[in-house]
Amino acid sequence: MAEDRPDPDALMRIVEDDPHQRRRGQLKIFFGACAGVGKTYAMLQAAHQLQAEGVTVAIGIVEAHGREDTQALTQGLPALPLRAFRARGREVVEFDLDGALASGSQLLVVDELAHSNVAGSRHAKRWQDVEELLDAGIDIHTTLNVQHLDSLNDIVSGIVGVRVRETVPDRVFDHAADVILVDLPTDDLLARLNAGKVYLPSAIGHARRNFFRRGNLIALRELALRRMADRVNADVRGYRVSHAIRAVWPTRESLVVCVSASRSQESLIREGARLAQHLQANWVVVHVDEPTESGASKAQDALLYLAACVRQTGGEFVNIPGRDVARALLGHARERNATKLVMGNAAAHPGWRFKPRLTERIARAYPEMSLVLLRVDDARPNARRRKLEEPMGRMAALFIATAACFATTAVAGWLLRVFELSNVVMLFLITVVFISLWLGRLAGAWASILSVASFDFFFVAPRFSFTVADTQYIFTFALMLAVAVTIGQLAAKLRAEAIVAREGERRAAALVRVTRDLAGALAVEQIVSVCQDTMAPLFEKRMILILPDASGNLVTSHSVDFVDLSVARWSFDHVEEAGHGTQTLNAARALYLPLKAPMAMRGVLAIQFDDETTAIPPGGRRLLDACCAAIAQALERIHFVEVARDTIVRMEGEKMRNTLLSAVSHDLKTPLTAIRGLAETLEHPDGLSELERTDIARSIRAESDELRRLVSNLLDLARIQAEGVALHKEWHSLSEIVGSALARFAAVWPLRVVSTELPPNLPLVEADGVLIERVLTNLLDNAAKYTPPTSVITIRGGYTGGGVSIVVEDDGPGLPQGDPDRLFEPFARGWKESSIAGVGLGLALCRRIIAAHDGTITARPRQPCGATFEIRLPCPAAPAFPDGGDE
Repeated sequence: MAEDRPDPDALMRIVEDDPHQRRRGQLKIFFGACAGVGKTYAMLQAAHQLQAEGVTVAIGIVEAHGREDTQALTQGLPALPLRAFRARGREVVEFDLDGALASGSQLLVVDELAHSNVAGSRHAKRWQDVEELLDAGIDIHTTLNVQHLDSLNDIVSGIVGVRVRETVPDRVFDHAADVILVDLPTDDLLARLNAGKVYLPSAIGHARRNFFRRGNLIALRELALRRMADRVNADVRGYRVSHAIRAVWPTRESLVVCVSASRSQESLIREGARLAQHLQANWVVVHVDEPTESGASKAQDALLYLAACVRQTGGEFVNIPGRDVARALLGHARERNATKLVMGNAAAHPGWRFKPRLTERIARAYPEMSLVLLRVDDARPNARRRKLEEPMGRMAALFIATAACFATTAVAGWLLRVFELSNVVMLFLITVVFISLWLGRLAGAWASILSVASFDFFFVAPRFSFTVADTQYIFTFALMLAVAVTIGQLAAKLRAEAIVAREGERRAAALVRVTRDLAGALAVEQIVSVCQDTMAPLFEKRMILILPDASGNLVTSHSVDFVDLSVARWSFDHVEEAGHGTQTLNAARALYLPLKAPMAMRGVLAIQFDDETTAIPPGGRRLLDACCAAIAQALERIHFVEVARDTIVRMEGEKMRNTLLSAVSHDLKTPLTAIRGLAETLEHPDGLSELERTDIARSIRAESDELRRLVSNLLDLARIQAEGVALHKEWHSLSEIVGSALARFAAVWPLRVVSTELPPNLPLVEADGVLIERVLTNLLDNAAKYTPPTSVITIRGGYTGGGVSIVVEDDGPGLPQGDPDRLFEPFARGWKESSIAGVGLGLALCRRIIAAHDGTITARPRQPCGATFEIRLPCPAAPAFPDGGDE
């Protein structure tokens, strides 16, 4: 009954891939070989039928291409307004995604899924618009030609001679809820073309000479039918898995080629490939990894060789664990819905006389499965030679089993002084169990026979003879042997399955560890560290990443002596493995594996092999391939993170440049215009009094000072950003710095009132007095600019918490809404609509200067009105001055 249950993992994959299970819209694709087969017509007919059934249907966009019958079918279906764009100097209309999302329609008709949207649209492709609509829960009917499928793009371009630029990912096609094939015979399609039902009459001749040639149409039609058959075949497999159907449904030819761990199976692989090509069938090569083969290094080398042969012939190699070869093969064949099992004649050879042939077991268990026996060179002499070449391991196991039985016999002889003979028998059974668990089936069977013989020879009368006086002991010996052999074989089976489980758990844990470390990597150096610290000890090999630099040249992550960059370049360019153990450049000391990410090649992983016989076993190779895929994805993620970071930097730089140009063009132009106008007035002094000329000169000077201040702020901020703040610290009295700033301020704003509140006992401050004065002057200047002339500006000082504070506040209109800290950003203006000149650099410059002094500057509203700016500077202990040194 357990065999009839569906595989839970397979069911989960089906549920995840089933679009009907998702809480999203349903996608129906009307699929055809090329334009003119009637996809749009069939789609509109289906839309009318659904509308008649009460579904709210709307036309998002339909490309009629001048076909009157198609245009007529759009009548009666509400059409959503299109969105107008300007492109290349003319106005074009496109599908309006936002309007579709807000339309409230249950189903939308969106023609031409592969269409490229005009620049300025939210998405580059229409299929991306459709994805967003589906996520919003709206059903979509759309059309698609076979040449627009991404996986068939190269094939179609080779047929028609033109590369199709507009493509759709195959996952969109595969995940569609329904695909309707709209097919038309080639002659009928050509007749429609000649009748003007496909293109306008002016374009018919050009279409006949190029795309619509008869051979092209036949090939495209075959591609469409095959792609549709692939989708239906996937549906069949999903239905069989979900309903636990074990029988094979021969809806499509599929071959499973069964091989053993021998290089002689290469001819079987080639024959299987030719048979699959002749039948136009999918095919896979399967090897069942029995627990007894796990430690055979030659078998692992042979499997690696066979896997390379399969990859060369374009097939898929699968190595599955299993104790029962027939059961494992048939289980995999049912999973693949295979119609034929291809085996070599060596596989059909009987082993022990009482053991049925593998082919006979398969034929009896599943008579509906077709068996194809192909002749291959018999590898049995090699197997005998291997037995002769590998006797030491088995002989050592048999020797240990023999010694254990003799030791058990000695212990049993000592225990007979205390226990009955029937109790001592259990000691021999325990010995058989331990030997089977430790040394395997052969040693366990030998221990069973030897235990019975020892029990008979040493403990059953007459002792020291195999003669049995009591015939009842014959039954005892037979039963004891059967129990010992059974227990031993069960223990050996448990050991083998435990080995397989531990190996699988080890691979899974290793992959999780590598994937976790790579997921947290934020730089290439961290990925290199994962390869060296995690993967290299895991595979017990030296590894190195070879990555392309900015110019495309391959460079190693660090210096090693086993890397050949020419082999790495070949692997990188051809996206194939090369080097040791492969069919390409196999004289190299390392194996080179390409790191192929979804978007592009990201590098090569080089693995050193110290001797030519060392190979990575198939289980380890699967783990290595998974690790390579994880490394490639991590490298691609980091690449796009760096691209995004560079893009943000460029955008910020562009934003800064535009802001600077905008500020300079306005705020520098204003004083220049005033200076020019006043200078022109002075050119004609007639009628001007001496007082007026003095006022004009004073105004010119004031505007010049404003211009100088703006330019000085720009140059100072640029210098600070490039070189940092150069400080010339000395011990200063805070009152002197404030007094100097007030003197400079009074020269520009002579009528403004400034109140100072500085305690007389303020300590000395170690600072650059010129720069701190500059900060105070900027704060006073801002307070004067943004407050009415009657406002009072106050400067207060204090000493708290080991630091000196300077507060500049006013009772003006206060700070604008928002975060006050934003005012200290370059080019930030508090009141954007203000007519006051300035480029927004003063406060940014102040923060840079104060930060260079390890201090802080903050802004906050003053209650009930006004603004407060506070500077805090660290104040270490001042040096001690000698008495009378400075009077």
